[in-house]
Amino acid sequence: MRRRLAFLAEIIFISTLVLVTRCANYGDVFFGGQINFVDADCYSRMTRARICFEHPGTIVRRHDFENFPSGTSPHTTAPFDYLIVTLATTLTPLSKNAFDLAGAVVSPLISIALGIFLCSWSRKMRLRFRWGFLILYGASPMLAHGFALGRPDHQSLLVALITIALCAEWALASEPSASWSIVSGASWALALWVSLYEPLVLLAIVAACCARSMMQRERRMGWIVFAAILAIAFIIEGRIPAWPNREFGGALKNWSATVGELAHVSLASAIWFNWCGWLVLLAPILLWPKWNRNTPLLLIALLLTTFALTIWQARWSYFFVMIFAMLVPQILSAMRKPLIATTIFIIALFPIAQSWDHLFADEELARRAENKIEQLELRAMSSQIDGVFIAPWWLSPAISYWSRQASVGGSSHESIGGIVETARFFETQDAEVAKQILDRQNVRWIVSYDADRVAQNSAQIVGNPVLQNALCYRLDRRASEVPPFLRLIAQTGHFKLFRTEKS
Repeated sequence: MRRRLAFLAEIIFISTLVLVTRCANYGDVFFGGQINFVDADCYSRMTRARICFEHPGTIVRRHDFENFPSGTSPHTTAPFDYLIVTLATTLTPLSKNAFDLAGAVVSPLISIALGIFLCSWSRKMRLRFRWGFLILYGASPMLAHGFALGRPDHQSLLVALITIALCAEWALASEPSASWSIVSGASWALALWVSLYEPLVLLAIVAACCARSMMQRERRMGWIVFAAILAIAFIIEGRIPAWPNREFGGALKNWSATVGELAHVSLASAIWFNWCGWLVLLAPILLWPKWNRNTPLLLIALLLTTFALTIWQARWSYFFVMIFAMLVPQILSAMRKPLIATTIFIIALFPIAQSWDHLFADEELARRAENKIEQLELRAMSSQIDGVFIAPWWLSPAISYWSRQASVGGSSHESIGGIVETARFFETQDAEVAKQILDRQNVRWIVSYDADRVAQNSAQIVGNPVLQNALCYRLDRRASEVPPFLRLIAQTGHFKLFRTEKS
């Protein structure tokens, strides 16, 4: 009974820690009597999920709401759509806005469920210093962002599935088991269904490290489950995502440089400490096989690989931090004495505590307050849009979700054609060129935003400097100088809405 109570207390503590960190942005999601999401991709996901919610059984294979009129064949798949739909259906009796609420809370709920699983798994594995793993999982700002409130992104489901798969692989490395084999097979297959990018890379590394053990008799059922789920996925999805046309190769590279999660992370950056604490400095020494022979080779290989991939693209940071957290018990156990290990771990958390403190600094609070004002203004303006529109690409998914209208731009690499058209429209000085773009895309509405930011982004995408007489500056600052086929309909402190007039 005492052990059960201790385990229950552990689950309550970790769940509370996860809930607090994942919902630290509560004020940025719930304000103005509405539910808002934290980035552009979230609105694209919610538009997909809304189609499934309003038309049950639909599998969204094309996005007609972005990159208009061509649309896209997206890399996003059905599992996360229907996870949101299922949660929304459950919440319908409890909320008038159950669908948006489901989108807001789905990732924190996944994180809580994963935390409970990790408590159980680490207990069964009898990991010494497992509390270090659980605390870092709950406290890391990077993992908190991956599972954040108001962030319905498939990365949360992906991180959870891959973590469960790696836990199963660790258990299988300790002792062959048919049940863990099934968990491994199901988790890897579902992760591949959600995305063919990160899981495929990580699974290849696991297969290379565990090639012999993967042929064991106990793993046969796991492989059968793996193959069955992938077959179901192929039948349901019935498509292969299309890569953008080669003609946009240069623009795609330029656009990628403007996306935060595709940016490089410097080896000398202090952000590694914000994510993992100072303990990351001790990892190369204490994880060396000479010091710690109990560490599974596959986790060391995955840690090194995700570390290198994070330097290349920041999107890999979720997986790096998760794998690092899994290895924290091994790092601490190399110190042997619990008092020393506990003291060092507490001290190592200092950069993480600083990172959380920065979240509530005056400058950051002021920036977030300004962002709320922009969200409220943009949402109100979106209600007037009743046709195809052009807006800065990072604003387009939100406007499309609120207005239920198609946008020329988008926030995914598949929308690069529309993103380039949007950039060309805002950077041109020639009224005739602007009109050709509007006619070609059948655009009815234009949303203008801060000219300096739009100009900088457009210049980076098209590879040309944007001059002060560019259309983005006239739309934002000199509305009286815009071409005669554009009519100002509404304006706020940050945005202006124009309608095209037929000649």
